[in-house]
Amino acid sequence: MKRALAIGAHPDDIEFYMAGTLLMLRAAGWEIHYLNLSSGNCGSARHGPGRIRQLRAAEARRAASILGARHHPSLADDLEILYDLKLLRPLAALVRVVNPQIVLTHSPQDYMEDHTNTARLAVTASFARGMPNFRTSPSRRPVAGDVVVYHAMPHGLRDGLRRRVVPGSFVNTASVHARKREALSAHASQKEWLDASQGMDSYLLAMDEMSAAVGKMSGRFRHAEGWRRHLHLGFSADDADPLAEALGKHYLINSAYEAWLQGIPAPMGNGKPPRARRRARPDISHAS
Repeated sequence: MKRALAIGAHPDDIEFYMAGTLLMLRAAGWEIHYLNLSSGNCGSARHGPGRIRQLRAAEARRAASILGARHHPSLADDLEILYDLKLLRPLAALVRVVNPQIVLTHSPQDYMEDHTNTARLAVTASFARGMPNFRTSPSRRPVAGDVVVYHAMPHGLRDGLRRRVVPGSFVNTASVHARKREALSAHASQKEWLDASQGMDSYLLAMDEMSAAVGKMSGRFRHAEGWRRHLHLGFSADDADPLAEALGKHYLINSAYEAWLQGIPAPMGNGKPPRARRRARPDISHAS
């Protein structure tokens, strides 16, 4: 059976950015796996770290169950997701055990470093999957075969310098949006925290709005998740795109983005007037 592994930073990140794609893969017959690197121990103004770790672990297990995913325990704490061997070795061990053909993770550009460091760790752990001389903890045998890493959209659809980030592809998640919302609602401890710390009136509505915004960017889907595919070198064949193969008509490549990657002058956008499309091109000049 083909397998996909979602690697998020905190409990509820997978639900915000990746769960729709996981659900679509599951519907296509894939086995799906779920890992939050951090326990979420700082995600409360009311509970201490020990109690909130327990609450958030239980919420994550419930969310994974709603998604039909295999839950894997967290490996670190909030603001302690650092790009170092302490985390890389156990994460690389997990990648070898799961042996996924698809890894879903955060954008390399995002508003906070737990997200960006998670992306870096996921990439390196995937790269090291077949290296017999790289020691994992616990020790796990290296595995062979292609793996494709897909980076989700950053929170707010912008990088840390406020520049807009454009997806290279879109997954139609309209048919599974209600289930994605149900999984996010399992993280009940976060409503109070996010309302207080980030000014979100509702974490569910915030996810709805982001999903609808990405759908609008696609020019086709009512709800969508956006992805950028990591460079293939060291990971897979140059044309490997297993999301496209698995999801068919529910997967849309942003042809203007692909043309831009190839250095072909082409406006970005989804059918807007030429002037609006031209303005979008500088916004992705940092992307890779």
